[in-house]
Amino acid sequence: MPLSPTPLPLPALTLPLPALPPLPPSPAPEPLGVPEFAPLRVRGGAHRLRRAMRRRRRALAAALAMAAAALAASGARGADGPELVSAPVRIADAATVRLLRPGDRVDVVATANSAARVVASGVRVAEVPRGPATDGGALVVLAVPRATAADLAGAGAESRLAVTLC
Repeated sequence: MPLSPTPLPLPALTLPLPALPPLPPSPAPEPLGVPEFAPLRVRGGAHRLRRAMRRRRRALAAALAMAAAALAASGARGADGPELVSAPVRIADAATVRLLRPGDRVDVVATANSAARVVASGVRVAEVPRGPATDGGALVVLAVPRATAADLAGAGAESRLAVTLC
């Protein structure tokens, strides 16, 4: 029969603590009185802040007005380049024009005598008038720079025009 080990009781270790003498009573210091004084009143603080903010806004408005005047006097235009004009163009294939929507980007190609050349590249469709389609094609209005409008008018007079969607 196997013997199971039984735990042996351990003696409790208690160390005696030395007795400390009681602390002598220390008297609390006498409270110091706060002398009476009139309340402090800060005057004009909010008014000064408002006045400073008003001056800062006026300076900013003046600087913006001067910048706008300088831009107007220099004749500077927006960052989007040359002035755009509306150019009505008759496209030979009326079915192609029915696919176009305002805002689309197209390339205009002129074809004459089996030769093709790009007249305008990446121009925006401004409007697609819904009129009767004829054998001569359909009309589309493009937003193009003034020089490109002249090229389109010349190409439309001497050749057939087609568009490709970009």
